[in-house]
Amino acid sequence: MNQDRNQDQLHPFIFEQSAVRGNCVQLDQSLSTALEHQTLPPALKKAIGEFTAASVLLTATLKMQGKLILQLQSQGALQLLVVECTSGLNIRATAKVSGELHGDHLTAWLKQGQLVITLMPEEGEPYQGIVPLEGDSIASMLENYMLRSQQIDTRLWLTSDGERASGLLLQKLPQQQESDLDCWNRVQHLAGTVTDQELLTLDTVTLLQRLFVEEDVRLFSGREVQAFCSCSQTSVTNMLQMLGMAEVRSIIEEQGSVQIQCDFCNKHYVVDEQEALALFDEDDDHEVTH
Repeated sequence: MNQDRNQDQLHPFIFEQSAVRGNCVQLDQSLSTALEHQTLPPALKKAIGEFTAASVLLTATLKMQGKLILQLQSQGALQLLVVECTSGLNIRATAKVSGELHGDHLTAWLKQGQLVITLMPEEGEPYQGIVPLEGDSIASMLENYMLRSQQIDTRLWLTSDGERASGLLLQKLPQQQESDLDCWNRVQHLAGTVTDQELLTLDTVTLLQRLFVEEDVRLFSGREVQAFCSCSQTSVTNMLQMLGMAEVRSIIEEQGSVQIQCDFCNKHYVVDEQEALALFDEDDDHEVTH
């Protein structure tokens, strides 16, 4: 049996004859690529790795085409941590820091924070859930959110060394059979024995066999996870049109052009005066946008 971890793969699985399902994800090159243009301290890269793994695990449970956005917002040194994952498992991530990050634990960087989860389907209206941060880890914060906002029993085990990340998710679907509850209690106890080293190094088959040796587990084919930034000239154009001509003209008068740098991939966009003003109808010049 291959003992190498399944690089950049998401594997769904179910426990037969029960309402318990799971996902296992392992990120390698996809995580490195997503963060390669950002200068981040090692401890923060670990937190982003866990958050990114969680985003893939949760996205894979959704029955929609679109994307999921996870955000940690706070008044502390870590002001923003954001990860996006599309239904095709394309990921991007970034963070905004104010001052120094003291200590190596996420909770030391957060103050008066909230967890925001946004679902943006390709068709239909977006959905956003916001809850206060509760828990001493990314896993426990997300578990609390899922129970409070979605009423879905969810357990998460996440780990990252800053270069790689792995995660395991278990969910109990809302059936009411007593056997489902027995299975749920049993498998989450078994999953709780997993170590960070096992999550980071074992391939999915070996990991699940080690954790659930006496359970009837069906493992499905893996799905590839890739880093991909969705920024584009079109998205820049749309943003400028939303700002309005008056605001864009003010920026050009002050700076000579509109310059935008993507927080995720660091790509730099420059829109000169002629290009910027050509985005608007002549009548827009007389609009008051305040």
